Amino acid sequence: MEKDARPNWDSPWQFLLVCISYAIGVGNVWRFPYLCQMHGGGGFLIPYLLMLFLEGVPLFYMELAIGQKMRLGSIGAWSAINPYLGGVGTYLKPYRPIHWTWKLQFSEEKNGVKDLRHLTELLLHWTDRMKMLFGSVVQVVYFTATFPYVVLVIYLIRGLTLPGAIHGITYMFTPKMEELANPTAWINAATQIFFSLGLGLGSLIAFSSYNDYNNNFERQSIIVTLINSGTSIFASIVTFSIYGFKATVNYENCLERTRIVLLNTFNLAEDTINKNNVLDWIKILNSTYPEQFAELGNQLETCDLNDELDTAVEGVGLAFILYSEAIQNMPLPQIWSVLYFFMLLILGLGSILSTVSAITTSLQDLKILSKVSTEVLNGILCLIFLLFGLPFTTPSGNYWFTLFNEYGASLAMLFVVLIEIVMVSYLYGIKRFEKDIEDMLGHRPNWYLKIMWMAVSPLLLMFLFIFYIVNYIRGGTPTYQAWDKELGKTVVADYPVFGQVFIAILLVSVISCVPLTALHVYCMNRKRSSSIKNSQLECAAAIKF
Repeated sequence: MEKDARPNWDSPWQFLLVCISYAIGVGNVWRFPYLCQMHGGGGFLIPYLLMLFLEGVPLFYMELAIGQKMRLGSIGAWSAINPYLGGVGTYLKPYRPIHWTWKLQFSEEKNGVKDLRHLTELLLHWTDRMKMLFGSVVQVVYFTATFPYVVLVIYLIRGLTLPGAIHGITYMFTPKMEELANPTAWINAATQIFFSLGLGLGSLIAFSSYNDYNNNFERQSIIVTLINSGTSIFASIVTFSIYGFKATVNYENCLERTRIVLLNTFNLAEDTINKNNVLDWIKILNSTYPEQFAELGNQLETCDLNDELDTAVEGVGLAFILYSEAIQNMPLPQIWSVLYFFMLLILGLGSILSTVSAITTSLQDLKILSKVSTEVLNGILCLIFLLFGLPFTTPSGNYWFTLFNEYGASLAMLFVVLIEIVMVSYLYGIKRFEKDIEDMLGHRPNWYLKIMWMAVSPLLLMFLFIFYIVNYIRGGTPTYQAWDKELGKTVVADYPVFGQVFIAILLVSVISCVPLTALHVYCMNRKRSSSIKNSQLECAAAIKF
């Protein structure tokens, strides 16, 4: 295509806001704090920040450069680089809408039951998305890119005023060094970078294809990646301030229960023991009345603030349950509740509108359904994703989401971005890629980016990808966290046979997209070559005759 044959964004700021709205999503408020808590706070921040500079910035820069140079959607751009690469990114495109669909529905109840309200919410969600897609996506992202920060600032101010907030923030920034030796922490850090930035999904390539040919995407890539990671850390400070409040409340409730047991057992005056000295009284009474103290048995709990910080809220519902419970302990809880869940809606809105628009761009560039208008195509896509989201509204929806999240998204992202960077650096050629960048920006990429593209990023991705596969094979039967109603807590359970089969299908589908597309192109080329050869033979025979 000619350089000016494609419409452009009105300004670089418009493109920047679209990228920010796309990148900043519920994952920044939900998944990042959850991974921080799972890997011991600072024990996750270190690999996360390293992955940002070793993988995130170089790959984000690369995708913007590809889109701006090729001026095509993701499938068209990769096919232009090499016809056999058309399958890159096709697996991940539907995942982001499915991922958001579940997060919109999520409400973890103690008995694990979800009602028909969730189905209604799902229908309303996609109906609203379709209506907005009929309008201007650009007008929407001006709001979706800025409003969440207003809410987060309000919550930060409120969170810092809660008792115990400092304990949560300290927990977040205190690393558990043993987590640095845990490869899973590094895999989660990499996939969090990929997912939050939208790498490998094709949307960034589609967005940048509407840039002016000489747009300074280099500066924009740095701005967006830093804002994205900064937002994740900022949102985590807000979350962990509330987390510290929740853990402190649990700890103080434990102390209060212990105080009552001691007062009743040893007939002490009401004001003798308080929350500040109850632990000291345990030692005193244990040494003074050892036999009587021993008879208490299981009546006494072990109250430890660090234990509460480790287990106050666990699992994928960290942000949802934590905020919901914290809101109940705040004055005017209705206001805080509306602000929080409206923020989640807005965060998801920006990402989903951008994702659906990017898919539409790819289909239009490939001349697929060329007679169908953009509005109708958007409506069809919303209907398809609505159907995909239905399983996540069932009582087992949380388990299906966990299965997709752990066995579909992580491996898919590692595989797709590995293929991308290897193909650009070694198939398309780093020298050729440098010249393309110089043609657009007036200068070549610096040594840092070239080292990342040529060596560090692909080697690191290859190691993580291989470890993921080996760890899956050696791990035996896949397990998940199941709610046990009798015990009143989650327990580790093996996936049933059909679940294991579905996991295997997910893993195979991740790896098969690229080779199957390449095989299809090969067969079509061979068929075309055979047809041309037969035509030539027929012409030669006719001439001879």
